[in-house]
Amino acid sequence: MDVSSVDSARRSPARVETDELDSAPPPTLRVAAWEDPQIDVLGIDPRSQYVETFWLGVLGPSATWLLRRLADRLETEPEGFDLDLDETARSLGLGPPDRRDSPLLRAIDRCLRYGMARRGDGVLAVRRHVPPVPRRQLIRLPTALQERHRTWETTRHEPDVGVRLRRRARLVALDLRDLGVDDACIERHLLRRGVHPATAFEAARWAWSTEREEDRPYVADSV
Repeated sequence: MDVSSVDSARRSPARVETDELDSAPPPTLRVAAWEDPQIDVLGIDPRSQYVETFWLGVLGPSATWLLRRLADRLETEPEGFDLDLDETARSLGLGPPDRRDSPLLRAIDRCLRYGMARRGDGVLAVRRHVPPVPRRQLIRLPTALQERHRTWETTRHEPDVGVRLRRRARLVALDLRDLGVDDACIERHLLRRGVHPATAFEAARWAWSTEREEDRPYVADSV
């Protein structure tokens, strides 16, 4: 074998990898819920202030917004759905997913890398709730955020106390809702009062999804 043949053989794997990288991904991706009983009960909603505060610096903005978008879809379509990659990329302000190194596919890769999703049988299984940021990732965050996270950890409560705190948070959320405060502002208000991020998020959404007596249409009593 001459020198040119050896050089050609050595370059072939690189060309194969480049060809694979340049090949266009499929137009849709099947997404399903990642069933994890422990995290589903004890975890944190991806759309909560906790994720925006602590996970954002780990996942990056594109992956965080993608995770929030997928959580919304899984809430309304719990059986799973086909994700239109081009539509999703444009709605998140990302470039077209026409290459395997496109911003959207890199965001999906980050979700996989940090345990927010996993692949299997052609399906992307995505968490509906996420765990707290692990220690190895926390130490990479700014010192101020590490301090805030330590405060959050020390204010966690036992389940029986948590039930009472959740009820109290819901009552405050309902009062604010009656004043016309939207759910995002309710969540921020509860957070400023020291409410657990997951509890604040849940209470705010619950307040606006609960039908109040005055919201019900009037029906005259039958004679």
